[in-house]
Amino acid sequence: MKVGVLLPLGEEPYFSSTPSHAEIRRFALQAEEVGLDSVWFVDHLVYRLGGGTTGVQECWTTAAAVAVATSRVELGTLVVATEFRNPALLAKMAASVDELSDGRLTLGLGAGWHDPEYEAFGYPTDHKVGRFEESLQIIRGLLHDGEPVTFDGRYHSVADCVLVPPPGRRIPILVASFRPRMLELTARHADGWNTAWYGAPDEGLATARADLQAACERVGRTEPLTITVGIHVHYPDLHPTLEGRDPLTGGPDEIAAGLATHAAQGAEHVVAWLVPQTAEALARFAEGVARFRAA
Repeated sequence: MKVGVLLPLGEEPYFSSTPSHAEIRRFALQAEEVGLDSVWFVDHLVYRLGGGTTGVQECWTTAAAVAVATSRVELGTLVVATEFRNPALLAKMAASVDELSDGRLTLGLGAGWHDPEYEAFGYPTDHKVGRFEESLQIIRGLLHDGEPVTFDGRYHSVADCVLVPPPGRRIPILVASFRPRMLELTARHADGWNTAWYGAPDEGLATARADLQAACERVGRTEPLTITVGIHVHYPDLHPTLEGRDPLTGGPDEIAAGLATHAAQGAEHVVAWLVPQTAEALARFAEGVARFRAA
């Protein structure tokens, strides 16, 4: 099982200020140096939770910078809100970042959820799944099929669109989903699936896995999906508060044991959201990962 970490792009909801690009770069390089498999980028424009406004760095600008700064660690988006960008342009951006990273990108996609940022930046909030479905078909066609794409939908259209230069490889597409329609789109079009956020595996995760399997059966998918699970890892002595979560916590042995339970249940890639997202928390987490691998 691969183990990665979410990069600290924004304040939500545990940080006093928006991390600078220099801080994000240092965190990514530390993750690579301590032996983690991957680093992941959220995609938000602004956070408006609980009546306040907090900041976040832009996903693709940061991904390009980290792609150049690192050399080994895999990169992933968890996840891109497809309505923030024209889908054909998003496919071209993904191909560029994949080339910058020498083929280390996983393109994670989602329908989005945080309406205040849509409204602030002038994006529509209606029919999120319908818009996502059209975007996904265009993106998949451009990245996977290698042929010009013509698509005339209700929300998006392209005419004889092609990526030149073409992607250097078949960039994996991951979809984050948990409701029936999104799960069916995952089963039809994606290479991987993400569900989040958990501590140790619980009944909710088991239900999500069963719902995905049911969606695959409904659409007749027999090819396996890569299973990725987002987990919270909390170090309360470094940051006392973690609202509404049931995270992994404790020393290296406890973290290793929690990772082992996910591996035993079939997760192929775990992405940890550390609380707090600091160098010390990352170093502690790396100790747990090392013990999990040693065991």
